[in-house]
Amino acid sequence: MANLLVLGTQWGDEGKGKIVDLLTPAFDVVARYQGGHNAGHTVYVRGTKVVLHLIPSGILHPGTLCVIGNGLVISPAAFFKETSDLGSQGVRVDPSRVAVSRSAHLIMPWHPLLERVSEELRGEKKIGTTCRGIGPAYEDKAARFGVRAGDLLDLRVLREKIAENVTAKNRVFGKFGLPPLDVESIYREYKGWAEKLGPYLRDVSELLHERMKRGENVLFEGAQGTLLDVDHGTYPYVTSSNSTAGGASTGLGVGPKAIHGVLGITKAYTTRVGGGPFPTELHDERGKTIAARGDEFGATTGRPRRCGWFDAVAVRTACRINGVDRIALTKPDVLSGTGEIPVCTGYRYKREILKSFPTESWVLDEVVPEYRTLPGWPESLHGAADFDALPRAFVDYLRVLEDLVETRVAVVSTGVERGQTVLVEPELRDFVDLTRVRAGRAA
Repeated sequence: MANLLVLGTQWGDEGKGKIVDLLTPAFDVVARYQGGHNAGHTVYVRGTKVVLHLIPSGILHPGTLCVIGNGLVISPAAFFKETSDLGSQGVRVDPSRVAVSRSAHLIMPWHPLLERVSEELRGEKKIGTTCRGIGPAYEDKAARFGVRAGDLLDLRVLREKIAENVTAKNRVFGKFGLPPLDVESIYREYKGWAEKLGPYLRDVSELLHERMKRGENVLFEGAQGTLLDVDHGTYPYVTSSNSTAGGASTGLGVGPKAIHGVLGITKAYTTRVGGGPFPTELHDERGKTIAARGDEFGATTGRPRRCGWFDAVAVRTACRINGVDRIALTKPDVLSGTGEIPVCTGYRYKREILKSFPTESWVLDEVVPEYRTLPGWPESLHGAADFDALPRAFVDYLRVLEDLVETRVAVVSTGVERGQTVLVEPELRDFVDLTRVRAGRAA
């Protein structure tokens, strides 16, 4: 086993948390490379639901080092709330198990305020952000105004940066009738975070290099999905970081040659949260049924997800951009018994059939999806653990998806638990011991 990158091929919420959790025992390190606490990974362990926001899903396995890269923006309050929540569930989180990049930028008190102002100014064209300050933190990073985690190690530098930012931001807040921020109160708060977060801070690039040099295997974990990438997604309805494969190198300080394979997590239908174009979105009872059966509510915000049919154009593009080697198909059990299943094979735009994903969101907003309708399967897939036991109609559905996205499926998830998984490719069984997982012996 070498180093593997796991990422989403749609608009996020594909089930990356479960797959990372399932694969973690084969790796020594799990490293996340982008996003913030606006993203959520949900993992079920023997009936217990665990929701993660900043800390990699590998934390549920003792002995695994979890790394938070420089590509993330971090709210210290959110980080320590998460460590506390995990502790209450019996999961130990301390500096021996979690390393945070000194170069990661911090979410400061002015960032959520700025995001709310920005969303209000957009009116009907709101992005639909979580208003947790993620975007403005990345904006400050690009503008070279940011406060980095490493700045907590020198309180003089920390106070200077806070004062510089507060002076600039108060000018903005004053124009919108908002009360000014106070330098001293913010400094006292972050001085407290400095004492708590300091022991976690590391040079993550050097740490990963040394671990790989020793022959340890790394699982790179993405958040959100390809179609939310700030460069390759449905701009401007995107996140503020690079959720695609290239983000792993910049977000962790590792060379691209360190990534030996890419596993794309793909839902058997499509969902997205927030605003933006969604060609295959369902506005009828079938859409509501899929949402209810799939428990399609955000892990971070609880917001209902918009649901639609599988979009092969979007996933094929995601596989190309990320160099996806294999796919893990999630939630096909949700489609059991829903009747015939349309699959989007192309887009009609004006008089033209588009076979590739348009880079302009205003074009995507006007396309009409072209569908191929496939037979459904009445049998339940829930909990299926053997490929030979899968219904013929579902296998046919799977093969059609493979051909359309030009990538093979290696894993089929048939439920939320670790053991509710089918390994399609036999070689995976060499490092994923499902027999042990199903017996409840996996940590």
